[in-house]
Amino acid sequence: MFSVFAIEGIPEIEPGMDLGLVIGDAVASVAERVEGLHHGDILVISSKIVSKAEGRIVQADDREQAITDETVRVVASREFPGGVTRIVENHLGIVGAAAGVDASNTPTGTVLLLPLDPDASAAQIRATLQDRFEVALGVVISDTLGRPWREGQTDVAIGGSGVTLLDDLRGTTDTQGRVLDVTAPAVGDELASAADLVKRKSAGLPVAIVRGLGHLVSDSAPGARVLIRPSDTDMFRLGTREAYDEGFEAGQRA
Repeated sequence: MFSVFAIEGIPEIEPGMDLGLVIGDAVASVAERVEGLHHGDILVISSKIVSKAEGRIVQADDREQAITDETVRVVASREFPGGVTRIVENHLGIVGAAAGVDASNTPTGTVLLLPLDPDASAAQIRATLQDRFEVALGVVISDTLGRPWREGQTDVAIGGSGVTLLDDLRGTTDTQGRVLDVTAPAVGDELASAADLVKRKSAGLPVAIVRGLGHLVSDSAPGARVLIRPSDTDMFRLGTREAYDEGFEAGQRA
């Protein structure tokens, strides 16, 4: 059994703030209710406050230019009344809408970019909190993405430290003794989604604790890049219209 609960008392984050210190102070202030941090706790932190602390706020009257600057590869784009939606791969290798550029909850005329290195950010926050509370912890940095064939969005892990984010079960057997060939639960995304249920984006609760899954906490666990599928193995690396156009052009050249 495990529990998930949000941490209250996180102030508005400004560039240069030490998130490990800020989160630690918030945990200490509600210690009577959450009993501090326990060995094996996993903290899930919204990428928005990480970006703010790291100064990833840029002046951008036109969000589209910021998206272009963050884009490595365009996967698909669709026009709609009033604009265009672009699904792209960004510098982190993440494929999603708008390259992760966020214009919500930021001052007018500015946008937030994703952290430059979310795994390193998670490691720094984790080190600060472990030193303060003297327990082994895991840290996940989450962001919101849509998914192919599904309506709505969900939070996923874009950074992590000290926690298993991909549980590779390939080569093991199921209850009937059959060998598992492809099974690898995206535990990091599951943790991020569970935390999102209690963080509630409009409530100003950007940090949650997942308690009771200490078996996932490990110093040797790799970061969130383990969850990114290389584009050359992605069966859906282009949108349908883009794939059709590319195939048509190739046929014309043949």
